[in-house]
Amino acid sequence: MVGQMVDQVALVTGGSSGIGRATALAFAAEGARVVIASRTRETGEQVVQEIREAGGEAMWVETDVTQAAQVEALVRETVEAYGRLDYAFNNAGSGGEGGWLVDIPEEGWDKTITGYLKSVWLCMKYEIPAMLAVGTGAIVNNSSVDGQRGFPWDPVYSAAKHGVIGLTKSAAMQYADKGVRINAVCPGWIRTPPVAQILEHNPDAEQGMLFHQPIGRLGRPEEVAQAVVWLCSDRASLVIGTAMPVDGGYLVV
Repeated sequence: MVGQMVDQVALVTGGSSGIGRATALAFAAEGARVVIASRTRETGEQVVQEIREAGGEAMWVETDVTQAAQVEALVRETVEAYGRLDYAFNNAGSGGEGGWLVDIPEEGWDKTITGYLKSVWLCMKYEIPAMLAVGTGAIVNNSSVDGQRGFPWDPVYSAAKHGVIGLTKSAAMQYADKGVRINAVCPGWIRTPPVAQILEHNPDAEQGMLFHQPIGRLGRPEEVAQAVVWLCSDRASLVIGTAMPVDGGYLVV
């Protein structure tokens, strides 16, 4: 495949569906060899097959990004297979239920903070040394518009996504002069499988989703993917520590 990232290696966590899947395909379209990390073999292998059928190179690694040993093994297997790591999109995440702050149990807090924030820290903890070994690299962490505003339906999720931005900016400062650029994306309402499931049960929910999204439609996973690939590319060589909204104007309002 011919593109801007030929002979480079991209790692995508949560790469088997939604924004992660779209980003894995976008990296492959630029010529990168792609490592897809997820917990579900069937969907992960499907994305690998799509990439291979299009002439690209990819592999799937079963990974729970909340477990340090599994993340360390993921990065090690990536380097063993392809010799290097150039790009990473830390996209995988999961959490507990939201609701009124005083009603959220402690285990719900821990599950959300671990699933959405600790997981990003763990990924960078092992990705950065692999990038330093080759002297260059780019990381994009998946935050949210709710990392830049209050989210009244789930304060813990909002706290975790704010944390992703703070972690991104701090890490970006530490490694900017060492050849590793670190940024974040902040998607608005995107038509991912979880959103599609909500709409299947309640079609009227879309009106509420779009109330603050001036573009008047849900975003597509491919639109976020293009932002991620651009941030990783040399075309964004001076972009460091940003939290880029990809939100149809959500944060403008």
